[in-house]
Amino acid sequence: MQRREFCKLVAAAAAARAVPSMGQSTSAPVPAGFNSLSRSYEEFCATPAAERVFYTLVDGKIVETKLDEATWKPSAWGKPPELPVPGGSWDGVPMIAPVSGLNGEGPYQPTWDSMQQYEVPEWYADAKFGIWAHWSPQCVPEDGDWYARGMYTEGDEHYKYHRAHYGPQSCFGYKDLCAQWTLLNWDPEALIQRYKDAGARLFIALANHHDGFDAWDSKHQPWNAAGIGPHRDVIGTWAAAARKQGLRFGVTVHQARNWWWFQTSHGADKDGPYAGVPYDGALTSAEGKAEWWQGLDPQRLYSAKHPFDALPDPSFARNFYDRTRDLIDQHDPDLLYFDNDLLPLGWAGMNIGAYFYNHNIATHNGKLEAILNVKNVPERLLKTVVADYERGLTSGIMPYVWQSETCIGEWHYRRSLYEKPGEYGGYLPPRDVLHWLVDTVSKNGTFILNIPGMPDGAIDSKEIAVLDQIAAWMKINGDAIYSTRPWKVYGEGPNHVDSGSFKGDSISSLGAKDIRFTRNKANNVIYAIFLGWPQGEVPIASFGTSSKTNPGKIEHVALLGADARVRWKQTPEALQVTLPAQFAPANIYGAALKITLA
Repeated sequence: MQRREFCKLVAAAAAARAVPSMGQSTSAPVPAGFNSLSRSYEEFCATPAAERVFYTLVDGKIVETKLDEATWKPSAWGKPPELPVPGGSWDGVPMIAPVSGLNGEGPYQPTWDSMQQYEVPEWYADAKFGIWAHWSPQCVPEDGDWYARGMYTEGDEHYKYHRAHYGPQSCFGYKDLCAQWTLLNWDPEALIQRYKDAGARLFIALANHHDGFDAWDSKHQPWNAAGIGPHRDVIGTWAAAARKQGLRFGVTVHQARNWWWFQTSHGADKDGPYAGVPYDGALTSAEGKAEWWQGLDPQRLYSAKHPFDALPDPSFARNFYDRTRDLIDQHDPDLLYFDNDLLPLGWAGMNIGAYFYNHNIATHNGKLEAILNVKNVPERLLKTVVADYERGLTSGIMPYVWQSETCIGEWHYRRSLYEKPGEYGGYLPPRDVLHWLVDTVSKNGTFILNIPGMPDGAIDSKEIAVLDQIAAWMKINGDAIYSTRPWKVYGEGPNHVDSGSFKGDSISSLGAKDIRFTRNKANNVIYAIFLGWPQGEVPIASFGTSSKTNPGKIEHVALLGADARVRWKQTPEALQVTLPAQFAPANIYGAALKITLA
């Protein structure tokens, strides 16, 4: 199952899940070692598989369990049940931490109630557009997203590709791909300049994916980019390049799912010449003698093999917290994104969220400038974070600033998209990118676009072609996007988009008869953005003097980027406009009118 379809099911299930309770209590006894930090994750991974103790929920009670090789099967995304523990749980981890002080010093405590004091910083509400480099060693095969999991799933397209190009997974596994993520042609300064030229005010880099590999000089994960592969602090290099050119900098963290997602690495073929031969996920540090990875424990990359329904070990939750805190401490990101429903892993995520806010206040002269992204946020928590809609849109103006994010292709680089015919190959065309941006901004959102990088650190010519078209349009029409706010209504027109995550494809239904509105902060200039170039006289009903929007009297109408006069007349029914016959080529994607009120 591809990520798109899989995540649709997950999102639907998440919508039905209760928000973790902070007041739940229970008298049910729990095993003595449960939620106890008696050992580090390094020690847990080094423990022989047969000796590891896990916990699971059986008949409403938390009980100890161990790995049974005969009945083992890999888990997937992970949907742990609510636990009968004081304070409730999330992701199979209690909300109450086994140690105190993890939230750091400052006004934010590790509770949703405390997070309600959050206010979105103005820089983010002004930025509107960011570009994301979602890359990791999974880019090496150039075969698309979720490669690391799929390569260990017998019959999967990634499994077949890996076997054909690298050989059996028992001999050449994902750890070996990590060493081949070289970034030999990576020019971060030039890429940031290109993204800035395309109109980005924010740059975001992937810090780790579900594969467990950290893209910075991580103090708590030896499988990292500074020691393996590029032998560079990728996050630190991106951060310096972005800030040098005046862009805000963000990071995305996907590692919390590693506990479930990478269990496929512990399997073996069921058929064929390698049937029953364990994949390299079974390797331990002792087996690395005289290998290139000597001194490293593969279990810390792949996560320890565990029963299907095993709850995350407390040491795993603590390792997630420690790695993310180290990322924050080293690189002080302006934005921290989690690929999770709410903050992941119970107390670990809740504390890291509070720590991020407190740390940001301390490093910004007492003013909170941070953005924290999570997904599937219930209405009562919308004020606590900036809700993220993966490949998603909304049907109306949202009460709080939100974020839409998508990719011009797959999240990790897939060469076959480049090889498809046409100027833009199989990538999302500039028309759809720009319409997605405009629709999002008109509804109080910020739009993030992923440009997946190749394993050598470059981007391909068709990705550049898409960026160049975005740059040309934004250069003309940026005033209608940056530092704007939603108007009374988001727009008008005959076509509509579907609301929700993974509904972004519906953006292609919009055309020149569809209009989106933004306004300046003073509320005396309204921008009407046609999603195409309309022919002849066109009515904008929302600006009729008798319209329910009560727009007021219009003083002047001009077309951004053009000296030619716009013919216009405001009537009770509509603002009637006729655009000039000649226009800049980039404006074929959309024409922005600047409407000045009297």
